[in-house]
Amino acid sequence: MNAIYLDNNATTSLLPAAWEAMQPFLIERAGNPASTHSFGRQARRALEDARERIADLLDAQPDEVIFTSGATEANNLALFGLIGNAPGTIVTSPIEHPCVLEPIRILAEKGHALKNLPVSSIGVVAAEPSSDDTRLAAVMLANHETGAVQPIEALVQQLAGKAPFHCDAAAAAGKMLISFRQLGVTSLTISAHKFHGPKGVGALLVQRKVKLRPMLHGGHQQHGKRPGTEPVPLVVGMAAALEWSLQNLAAHRAQLRDLRRRFLDYLHHHAAPVVLNGPDESGLPHALNLSFPGCQADALLMSLDLAGVACSTGSACSSGSLLPSPVLAAMGTTDDVLHSAMRFSLSPLQTAAEIDEAARRIVRCVQELRQARGADD
Repeated sequence: MNAIYLDNNATTSLLPAAWEAMQPFLIERAGNPASTHSFGRQARRALEDARERIADLLDAQPDEVIFTSGATEANNLALFGLIGNAPGTIVTSPIEHPCVLEPIRILAEKGHALKNLPVSSIGVVAAEPSSDDTRLAAVMLANHETGAVQPIEALVQQLAGKAPFHCDAAAAAGKMLISFRQLGVTSLTISAHKFHGPKGVGALLVQRKVKLRPMLHGGHQQHGKRPGTEPVPLVVGMAAALEWSLQNLAAHRAQLRDLRRRFLDYLHHHAAPVVLNGPDESGLPHALNLSFPGCQADALLMSLDLAGVACSTGSACSSGSLLPSPVLAAMGTTDDVLHSAMRFSLSPLQTAAEIDEAARRIVRCVQELRQARGADD
């Protein structure tokens, strides 16, 4: 039985083109980009070429791109680096990823007030008037569990320049067009392994002339904002994967919409009741959060794993928790929906045959669990 991977929001497989781009800098060109000899100069050129490509793809300037180890570091760097010393209010939403919510919790413990924006039943954040003492805002571009795209431009305009605005775009990068300039945010996070790039690398985009307090100290790299030797092979792989994702974006989105409809139609027909948590067509087409009332999510997750279908009950960074999804709880879902929710996330590298087979296996598992529960009742 071939395993079918439907957890692409947790991580994706490495794109062959990204691996091919990385290899020279892992072997014959393995110089430190801070070194002045020929190997170092080759590494520096590759690093800056990748920085320029990533900036161009995201409508930013090269000197606005800071390379990090991934989204967690980038989000922490932005939140702790932009907040300033004076206590005030942090505006955010309850549907943020844990690597945003946890730093904000720490900031709240240090004396900052917290204001959570309201969330609709399909997972979209609504704007509210901000207070004069707002020190920082942080709202994601697209949700990692439901795929709901957030109205960032409207939220930035509503804040009206009162405070820095950080946007976690890890779930969105490579899946939709992003214009750093047009969004108007102060900073923005991406992570390579979410769009078929290598694990262990990401980037934080920060507007020019914005003061950012570094978290690390001990080097001159990246103007001291994120010191340490830059991982040239990983950065080159990230640039290649992002370029591939965005050059093929229209075709990928069309393909994923078709796979999504095919998948949903089969489940609705054969495993009803099935509840879609999140937007129908307006969200990211690869992401589906579905509830199967009558099934417990943890039991269904194990059953699907045994059936060769990899999925999740929420964020990989909180998947060890047995608590219900805070994202769905913020959306006001009922208990039977909340406790039977599963996240499925697709990839443009997958085929219709794979998705059809996954749907058949899911139906069998759902039916078996409901029958078992009916027998126990």
